[in-house]
Amino acid sequence: MPQQAATIESLPTAFEIMKSMQAQGLEWGEGYRPLGRQALAEIIQGQMGGRVDAWLDALGVDDEPDRRNGHYRRHLLTELGDIELAVPRTRRFSPTGVLRAYARRSVEIDRTILAGFVLGLSTRKVGEVLLALLGRPVSAATVSAVAKTLDQAVAAFHRRPLQDVYKVLMLDGVVLARKTGMGALRRPVLVALGLRPDGKKEIIDFRLAVAESAAEWETFLGDLIRRGLAGDALEMICVDGGSGLLAALPTAYPGIAVQRCWAHKIRNVLGKVRKADHDGVKRGLHAIMNAPTRPSAHSAARRFADRWQGRYPNAVACLRDNLDELLTCWRYPTLAERKAVRTTNAIERRFREVRRRTRPMGTFQDRTSMDRIMFAVFTHENKMQGISAPFLLTQNN
Repeated sequence: MPQQAATIESLPTAFEIMKSMQAQGLEWGEGYRPLGRQALAEIIQGQMGGRVDAWLDALGVDDEPDRRNGHYRRHLLTELGDIELAVPRTRRFSPTGVLRAYARRSVEIDRTILAGFVLGLSTRKVGEVLLALLGRPVSAATVSAVAKTLDQAVAAFHRRPLQDVYKVLMLDGVVLARKTGMGALRRPVLVALGLRPDGKKEIIDFRLAVAESAAEWETFLGDLIRRGLAGDALEMICVDGGSGLLAALPTAYPGIAVQRCWAHKIRNVLGKVRKADHDGVKRGLHAIMNAPTRPSAHSAARRFADRWQGRYPNAVACLRDNLDELLTCWRYPTLAERKAVRTTNAIERRFREVRRRTRPMGTFQDRTSMDRIMFAVFTHENKMQGISAPFLLTQNN
């Protein structure tokens, strides 16, 4: 008995069959791609034509007269490639609901385009990737339009109003490299992370800077303040110890207690000690950092100084000079609370993810690619903390 061909009359069914084929490892050969695109175009245009017919048939005697008014061209990007559609219309109606239902581009294609830009690819390179995936070129205008939605989301993130709810701010500058015509250029990224009343840590914002100077930090912090982060709920600010940031804080947040980052301080002290003594020095520093009370921390610091002063006076001075600010976190009674606020490690952990994602590239392509990938990583990390991203990367952005 001859096998009968199945007729697919709905777009959802067509897409489900496509996904099922892909799940089973079946590939669309080049000979089938044009036929698949043609079939989908016929299904969609049939639905749109039916909507126009229904619109005209539903017009009552008292309704304003209407008639067909040709068509216009639109494109739908799918796993089969770029489908060009002739969208019918009347003088008063266009069946755009059909297009909105299935979008001008499939979500998977948009995600591919956005991922390419997040990884720093140029418009031309993203187009080449899509050519390999879809078997048909995609216009630079289409790729640029999708990239614009990402850049708009990044810009909106940097402009959004801020809630003044954070108990603790953690501020740090992390150096990243990007390409220039004269080799890699290393520049700092200034970052603000906030500890919320529910204990969750949120990247509030970041800024690509020329240097970690007081002027750059004042600009960054001033922008946060103008957008609503006045600091009325702040109990303390944890900092990496950079001179520019320390100089900017009295202007931006006067009167707020400062906590020096223990992780940075331990690295600084160990840098003044012979490697053979690292373990012993580190144990002494941990005894101070993990002391149950502030007085016991002071006692541990005296023991540390007595032991190492003769051999490493510079290391002991490095600790002693900032001891009061290292002990600010003892305003919190439990070790768990102090651990949450005594370092800027949460910022550095997020930058490890930035570097992991960009390791194949070596360096960022340009300033825009730096902004894009940090936005993608930081908003993802916020979402993993249960903090919803304020700007979703969708086709309607």
